Amino acid sequence: MTQFESQVKTINSNIGKVYNTLSDLNNLEKVQDKLPADKISDFTFDTDSCSFSVNPIGNVTVKVIEREPEKTIKFTTEKSPIPLYFWIQLVPVTENECKLKLTVKAELNPFIKSMISKPLQQGLDKIAEVLANVVYE
Repeated sequence: MTQFESQVKTINSNIGKVYNTLSDLNNLEKVQDKLPADKISDFTFDTDSCSFSVNPIGNVTVKVIEREPEKTIKFTTEKSPIPLYFWIQLVPVTENECKLKLTVKAELNPFIKSMISKPLQQGLDKIAEVLANVVYE
């Protein structure tokens, strides 16, 4: 398994609000306009899953497989050219501040790994940045 980790981001909001927002994928509507339209399209979502098309990878469906309140949200791909496990980690700092980190694990052969490592790392950091800038209510 190859593991990728985003940069740790600080979110200026209560961890409960952040967790509640991120654990319900219907809330992806809040970030949909911040995603690069040239890379991600055909975006649909419900409480437990989301589907989208990633250029040049193809169609991907992600499903929540575990929620640990105010700590982690774990996902797996159901429809993807590359099977991935993905999770969001949250750590409280103060009452109105928390840290966020994204982690992806994937079974990659050496050829695929050399092709997607850099774009996957960049994408992971971009998603972390977007999530850090959401207004959590």
